[in-house]
Amino acid sequence: MEQKFPIPPFSLNDAIEKIQKAEEAWNSRHPENISKAYSKDSEWRNRDLFVNGRKEIVDFLTQKWENELNYKLKKEYWAHTDNRIAVRFEYEYQTKDGNWFRAYGNENWEFDDNGLMKKRYASINDLAIAENERRLK
Repeated sequence: MEQKFPIPPFSLNDAIEKIQKAEEAWNSRHPENISKAYSKDSEWRNRDLFVNGRKEIVDFLTQKWENELNYKLKKEYWAHTDNRIAVRFEYEYQTKDGNWFRAYGNENWEFDDNGLMKKRYASINDLAIAENERRLK
C-alpha cells in the first residue's frame, strides 16, 4: 500500500512538513516523481483546467514546464484540519519569448488515509513583472 508521510490526522508540524515537501518536489520539475504524492484517482482544478489521475497530472506538469521556464515556487501554510491543508503560494516563471510573470494563488488540499493528495483545488492569478522585479531566484 502506498503511503506518503506525514499521514492524517495532521498536526501543525505535519502540515508544514507536507507543504515543504510539496514545494521541494514542484521546484524539482520532475512530473513523474511529483505525481507519486497524489492518489491514483486524484482530482485537480487548476485555474480553468480539470485534471484527473496521475497520468493527466504528469501530462499537465510536463506541458506546464515546457511553457513556464525558470520556474521557482514558494508555498506558505495558511490553515489545516485533520486531512486538509490550505496553502498560499507564489511562483515566478519566464515565457519562451522572455517575458517574466509572478503567479499568486491559494490551494486547498485533501488527503486520503495514506497521506496521498486526493483533491487539489488551485486558484491562480498571473502578474507580468520585469526581470529586475523577481523575488524568487
